[in-house]
This record gives sequence, C-alpha cells and structure tokens, in this order.
Amino acid sequence: MSVLLKAKIAEVFEEPGCDINQGKSEKERKKGCTKQLNPGAAAGGCAFDGAKIALQPIADVAHLVHGPIACEGNSWDNRHSASSHSQIYRTGFTTDINELDVIYGGEKRLFKSIREIIDKYDPPAVFVYQTCVTALVGDDIEAVCQRATEKFGKPIIPVNAPGFAGPKNLGNKLGAEALLDYVIGTREPEFTTPYDINIIGEYNLVGELWQVKPLLDALGIRVLSCISGDGRYNEVATAHRAKVNMMVCSKSMINIATKMEQRWGIPYFEGSFYGIGDMSDTLRQIAKLLVQTGAPADLLERTERLIEVEEARAWKRIAHYKQRLTGKRVLLITGGVKSWSVVAALQEGGMEIVGTSVKKSTKEDKEKIKEIMGEGADAHMIDDMTPREMYAMLRDARADIMLSGGRSQFVALKARMPWLDINQERHHPYGGYEGMVELVAEIDRAIFNPVWQQVRIPAPWGDDGETLEAPSSPVHAQLTGVAAKAMELQPEEVPG
Repeated sequence: MSVLLKAKIAEVFEEPGCDINQGKSEKERKKGCTKQLNPGAAAGGCAFDGAKIALQPIADVAHLVHGPIACEGNSWDNRHSASSHSQIYRTGFTTDINELDVIYGGEKRLFKSIREIIDKYDPPAVFVYQTCVTALVGDDIEAVCQRATEKFGKPIIPVNAPGFAGPKNLGNKLGAEALLDYVIGTREPEFTTPYDINIIGEYNLVGELWQVKPLLDALGIRVLSCISGDGRYNEVATAHRAKVNMMVCSKSMINIATKMEQRWGIPYFEGSFYGIGDMSDTLRQIAKLLVQTGAPADLLERTERLIEVEEARAWKRIAHYKQRLTGKRVLLITGGVKSWSVVAALQEGGMEIVGTSVKKSTKEDKEKIKEIMGEGADAHMIDDMTPREMYAMLRDARADIMLSGGRSQFVALKARMPWLDINQERHHPYGGYEGMVELVAEIDRAIFNPVWQQVRIPAPWGDDGETLEAPSSPVHAQLTGVAAKAMELQPEEVPG
C-alpha cells in the first residue's frame, strides 16, 4: 500500500463527524473502524466497489477502471441510478490489463486509454479507479492523471481506492476524498442564490431524487449539486458555494459534509426522504438552516403550507392500503440510513417491525431507531442475522413480509413468504410523499399476491398424504381460505 494511500486512510479514520470515533483513545483511533481485506477476499464489497458506487452516478463523467476486466464487470451498472442528461456513466471503461502489464507496468496503457476516451466521447472529466492488481504492481495513477490533465486540458481525477484497502464503506469515503481533493471548489457557479443547497449521499436510485426535487422547486430552493445522483461534474465542482448541506446517508460520505463545513463554513444536517413525517421534517430543517444563513424568513411559512397540503394528499392516498396492512409484521434487513428511515415509513403505513438490521448503521442511526420504536427497540435491532435465522423467522410466521436486498430474496422465497427489494437494485422509487404511496402499494401488492395461495397448497404427489407445514399467519389463513373455496369449484364453475 502506498504512503499516500496510508495517509489518506488515516485521515478518514480521524473523521470528526463520527461520535464513536471521537470517543476512542488516540491509539484505538489510529487503528480505524475497519479492517483491511486480503486481495480477493469475499467480504460483501471492497473499497474499489464502494468508491465506484459512490461516484458513478455523476452521469456526464467517464469512469475508467484501471485493472483487470473482471473488476469493471463486477461493478458495472450495479445500481439503478437514473440520469436526466448524459448516459456515458453507464458505459463500462476499463484498461483491461494483461500479464505483460503486470510485469512491465500498466501506466502507458492507462494514458492511452484516457486519450481514447477523450477523443471518442469528449466528457468534461475522466475518473480513474485504482484496483488491487495495479496498486500491487505499483502503477502511479496520480502521476498519470496529472500528466493527462496537462496534456488534454481536462480534469483527470485519480480515485485511489484499491480493493484490499478495506471494505465498501471505506471505499465510499475514499471516493469522497477524491472529490474533496480534486473536484469540489475548482469552479465557480454562474450565479448563486440564498436558497442553494447540496444533497450528499443521494444516488437518485430509480429516480427518487426526482420525487423530492419538485417539492424543493415549489419552495424556490435550488439543488446546486447532488453528490452524486443525477450529478454533473461542473455542478459538483461548484458545490462549495451552497448555503446548506443535507446528508442523506452519513455512513458513506460524512467526510464531505464535515470538511465542507471546516473549509467553507457550510452547515449540514442528516435527513431522510422516506416516510411522510421524515420528509416533512427534512423540508423544515432545510428551510430553518437557509433562513439562518440569510434566506428570507417567509420561507418557513411557505414550507409549512406546502407540508400541510402534501401530507393531507399523501395520507388520503395511503388510507386504503393502511386498512389492509395494519398489524402486518415486517422483517427489515438493510442498514445505514434505511434502518431507521424506512422504519418510520412502515409504521405510518400501520405495520409492525419485528426486526431491523443495524449491521451497517452508525451510532446515530441506532439512536434514531430507539427514538422511533420506543421501549423494546433493542430487541428488534439485529446486528447480524444468518440466512438460517431469517428462514426460521419467516417459516415460523413471525413476519408477514421481508424487505431486504436482492441477496436475501431467496431465503424468503424458500420460506414461501412475500419479499420486497428495498436496496439499490430496486425498480420502484420510495422517496418523498409520492414514494411513500408507492412503498405501501408495493408492500400491499406483494403480501396479497395470489401466488402465495398457490405455493402453500400441499402438492398432490405428496407421500402418504403428507402436507407441507404452512405459516400460521393471518395472511396465510386468509389466502388458504380463498384457495380452499377455489378447489371446491368444478372446472366448469371456475369464473373465466
């Protein structure tokens, strides 16, 4: 590991925005909050993967992976981050190094790849990602990027986050450090307003940012830059002129918010776009901080009027679903900001949380879970649940549906229980007031899908009349009753 990378990791470990980190001794702080990985270790995402995830939603930039083609293939398009402008971010660029490059070095190949991208695509910038192999052989991507910047007159940004440096969360922060070192503050906006904000840690998954932006537009609040969903390079470069920063996921890019506060005096807060109450609180907090930094005081009154209208509309639209979902039990296997923000949204839909994962959550995330869920919250906070435990909980009907990422869906399917994708691979946006309606509608559709009455019916070829043990949940009883009535009908009696 290079001296520069070691220094950068040590700097990240000194993060002042993390209460846990500041509570450690000097010796413990130097060790950091994460352990380094061995090259090739399967640990749920490496530092390179985390950096790529954090920065790839900057949509008009060419993202070039300096390493074997497998590194780019593994990380390509793994988030449904939508763009309203350029689509170049969805093109997979890689230097595809071979055995000779390992022996002789791949710096010349990297330089030629940068030149080819600029000649063919002419992006405003190129981001170059270091990987395990090229870091181990000693390729100096910082020097190559500096030379290419001078040669081609475009910013070529090195992202030094090889996979063995640590897990995905560390990579998120190393990607953020690249923005702080080479991008933010390098350009000036054409104009500024008292209503300019940055949104940090929002990736515009399936267009969620677009469900929130109309609300800000209605208040006259301008998103100067979003880091990094639906991002533009030039907008990110001018982010230092915003009046307020909003953190959406503090686990990933808290270092951007804290360092922008240190360098340019921009206050920040952490908010959520999930759920009716949290969306309203976020709008209030943005308005409050903008007024404190110079915006007209009538912004507060206008914000309350907008919230009143939007909340009434949202509650009216989810009333039908709430009647059907009240009392349904949810197992939430996610982490970070979603471990508490989605909890609040589910409770607004009348559902009960039987467990929420806190494996990737900060101390602040856990405190917010306790605040939302009240007494007994500790019993529902799951640090790490094995697939076998998930399966047992679902089969014993302690949950009516599981919300998680794609890797856990097969546990729910094996238990013959409904499942809904809540992580980055999802196909439905759940942000803002509109997203809350979408979330409860999708949960309702999943729980009451007729397929569950089919998969729980005993197979006709069962040995000696053996039946499959079905969960004893209210949902199962309702669906089984429907199935029994359907089986009593003769074929000609079945409705067409």
